[in-house]
Amino acid sequence: MLSYWEQTSFIHYDFIIVGSGIAGLSTACCIKERSPKSSVLVLERGIFPTGASTKNAGFACFGNVGEITADLELIDSDRLLQLSVNRWEGLQLLRKRLSDKAIDFQPNGGYELILYSDTYDYKSGIEKVNQLFNSAFKKEVYVEDQKSIDRFGFNKNLVKTMIYNSLEGQIDTGKMMSSLLLYAQQLGIKVISGAEVLEINENEKQVEVIVKSEIYGKNESIKFEAEKVAICTNAFSKRFFPNADLEPGRGQVICTSEIPDLKIKGTFNFTEGYYYFRNINNRILFGGARNVDYDNETTDQFALTEKIQQNLEYYLKEMILPDVDYTIDYRWSGIMAFGKEITPEVLKASDRIVAGFRFNGMGVALGSKVAEQLTDLLLL
Repeated sequence: MLSYWEQTSFIHYDFIIVGSGIAGLSTACCIKERSPKSSVLVLERGIFPTGASTKNAGFACFGNVGEITADLELIDSDRLLQLSVNRWEGLQLLRKRLSDKAIDFQPNGGYELILYSDTYDYKSGIEKVNQLFNSAFKKEVYVEDQKSIDRFGFNKNLVKTMIYNSLEGQIDTGKMMSSLLLYAQQLGIKVISGAEVLEINENEKQVEVIVKSEIYGKNESIKFEAEKVAICTNAFSKRFFPNADLEPGRGQVICTSEIPDLKIKGTFNFTEGYYYFRNINNRILFGGARNVDYDNETTDQFALTEKIQQNLEYYLKEMILPDVDYTIDYRWSGIMAFGKEITPEVLKASDRIVAGFRFNGMGVALGSKVAEQLTDLLLL
């Protein structure tokens, strides 16, 4: 039931990107930057990007000592170093593409809280990880910083010490995604929201992308066509690749009321990054605790649960903001993608279809880097 105008102006493209998160929009932008005459369409099933791109904490980070030490048990040191460098380079690509001002990048550093309940040897970890990173960063990336516990007002009965990384920072997630969308539109990229992709079918001439269109009837659809397609749906990629090493992981978040004279500055995490918090406009944004209820948080359903919310509120009150008055003004959840393999999946499914997913909670850092790799495959 499409008109002549719709058929000739809205259906046929050189490239279609499925998913308008950081990776999807960055892939679209990268294509247009390298091939300005190419026509590019981005399809997004939600009003906003569906997974975590507009729901993350805005950490410009590439890993803490506890997490990296644990990762050394999963992959060899050379691959782990390359993964960390890719995260770092991805952050620089994002900053360069949009500008620090546009994304409100603040180089305040990152801190890992070491709790008295932690069991890993953090001093040995600092030495091991600094040695691993030395060839890439040419400096000691991680240093112990116990004095700042008092400066930030944390509970010293729970926090033993901290590890500081001067190379990390923070961004405003909303400004970043708004800027990325605006930049894509300025490049001439079309973005359609509310476009749920039902099927992707390839033939010898093109790829057909079938999108749900109930406005024309309950079972009606629209068929878009492209020379090549990139699938950037991260946690929701199993619908296209059912055998992929991928499982969704829900991240629940709380955000406080404004707190006068809030001293906390930087990005913070503990327990191998399972918990994370920061100051955003004199509020504390605090999320995580997926490890407390791992089975139930391995889901692609957006929801809040009493168990996780109570756990977050406990650490917020007892450890992060002891003796501070505040209320919880916001609560939300986002969906990330994890796997047994901790590196992202960059997949050439065929000559015409590629995919990038499984960022293991590092989509801000890896999205732009994976976009470059996908563009390399698409423009071959």
